[in-house]
Amino acid sequence: MDIQNSTGISEFHLLGFSENPDQQSILFGLFLSMYLVTVCGNLLIILAVSSDSLLHTPMYFFLSNLSLADIGFISTTVPTMIVNILTHNRVISYVGCMTQMSIFTIFGCMDYMLLTVMAYDRFVAICHPLHYLVIMNPRKCGFLILVSFFFSLLESQVHIFMIFQITNFKDVEIDNFFCDPSELLNLSCSIIFSNNTVKIFLGSIYGFFPISGILFSYYKIVSSILRISSSGGMYKAFSTCGSHLAVVCLFLGTGFWVYLGSTVSHSPRKGAVASVMYTVVTPMLNPFIYSLRNRDIKGALRRLHSRNVSHLPT
Repeated sequence: MDIQNSTGISEFHLLGFSENPDQQSILFGLFLSMYLVTVCGNLLIILAVSSDSLLHTPMYFFLSNLSLADIGFISTTVPTMIVNILTHNRVISYVGCMTQMSIFTIFGCMDYMLLTVMAYDRFVAICHPLHYLVIMNPRKCGFLILVSFFFSLLESQVHIFMIFQITNFKDVEIDNFFCDPSELLNLSCSIIFSNNTVKIFLGSIYGFFPISGILFSYYKIVSSILRISSSGGMYKAFSTCGSHLAVVCLFLGTGFWVYLGSTVSHSPRKGAVASVMYTVVTPMLNPFIYSLRNRDIKGALRRLHSRNVSHLPT
C-alpha cells in the first residue's frame, strides 16, 4: 500500500519513558541487554529445532515460528528506541512511523495467531493422540502458518487504512517509544467515540476468535485430562500446556490492556509500561519459559553444544 500523507504532518515525536539525561544511559543499557537476550534466546530455539531431528514435530515447528515472529516483533521497536537514545533524537518521519506501525502489527498479530495455532496443536495431541500425526501433517502445519500470516497482513492493512483516514492530528507527540496504533488513533481530531468504537470493533474481531479458539482448546484439554486415571499422566499432560498458557496470559493480557484500555482512560505511563511488557518482556521470556521446563529443548541444546565443541580444533 502506498503511503499517502493528507495531514500535512511530516514527523512525529516519540516521548519514550524519560527525558532526564541521567536516566538515558540506564535505559540504553537495559533495553540493549533485553534486546540481545531476546534475539539470542529465540535464535537458539530456532537453531535447536532445525538442527535436531527429534524436534521435527508440529509442536516445535510452531514454536520455532513463534520465536521467529518474536525476533521480528521486538526488532521493529527496540532498535529504533536505542538509536534515539544514542542520538538524543526522538523524531520519526510520517513514512517511518507508518512503516513501523505496519510491521509491528504484522508481527504482533502473528504472535497471537501462532499462540492460537499452538493451542489447537495441544488439543489434537492430548484429545486425539492416535491421530495426531495424521491430523497435524506437514501440509496442514504449513497451511496454518500461511493463514496466520494472511490474517496478520490483513490486520496491518486495516490499521494503516484507519490511520490514512485521519486528516488532522491534534498533536505530534506520541506517548510511547514506538508508533503504537492506539496512540495514533488517540491523536486524531476526529470524534473520540468513533475512534474508540473502531478500536473496540477491531479488538473484538481479531481478539475474539483467537481467544475463543484458545479457550475452546483448553476446555477440551482439561476435560480429557480429568478423565486420565493416573496422576503421572495428568501431570505430564498439564506440563505440556503450562508453558503455552503462561505465554498466552502474559502476551494477550498486556496487549489488550494497551489496545482496549486506552478507550477507557488514557494514562501514558501505564500504557508505556504495559507496552514494554508485551513488546519486550514477553518475547524475552518466551525462550526461558519454553526451554527451562522442556526436556526436549534442553536435550537438543546440549547436543547442539556438544557437536559444536567436538568440531573445535584441538
